[in-house]
Amino acid sequence: MHHRRGHQWFTTEGNPLAPERILAAQQVFDALIKDVARREGFEEVHDRVALTGISHGALMGLDAVANGRWKIGSVVAFSGLLPPQPILSLSRTTPILLVHGQADTTIPATASTLAASQLGTARFEVEVDVKLGTRHTISSSGAARVLAVLKRKLQ
Repeated sequence: MHHRRGHQWFTTEGNPLAPERILAAQQVFDALIKDVARREGFEEVHDRVALTGISHGALMGLDAVANGRWKIGSVVAFSGLLPPQPILSLSRTTPILLVHGQADTTIPATASTLAASQLGTARFEVEVDVKLGTRHTISSSGAARVLAVLKRKLQ
């Protein structure tokens, strides 16, 4: 959906984490990712795929691996959060990098540290990088960190 501040997976009006909103967004997200993976030749090699997003996109990527819908190569979440849900613990888990601005007033950095704790408990390989002075955005130092991690994880 389009919002005056950009594209969103779901509206932030009212309760943005209402289960019915998350479910509707999951269906659209899964159809889109499935189509892109097929079109780009990654249908059978999800371990070579990284989901990377900021804010809503970060939430959708984290949600997709936490509940076991997508077993992929890596997730990078900028300024996101993990929606309330049971987390599926897998024998082979997706590596996750959470990058968050310490000065983020839209989604506080504690959302990423909480997500890291929850995902780590479920045996996901999680790294957290809180960027001092960074707001709700992708910083150049955060982007550089992501590039290094993805090169290492997806080789």
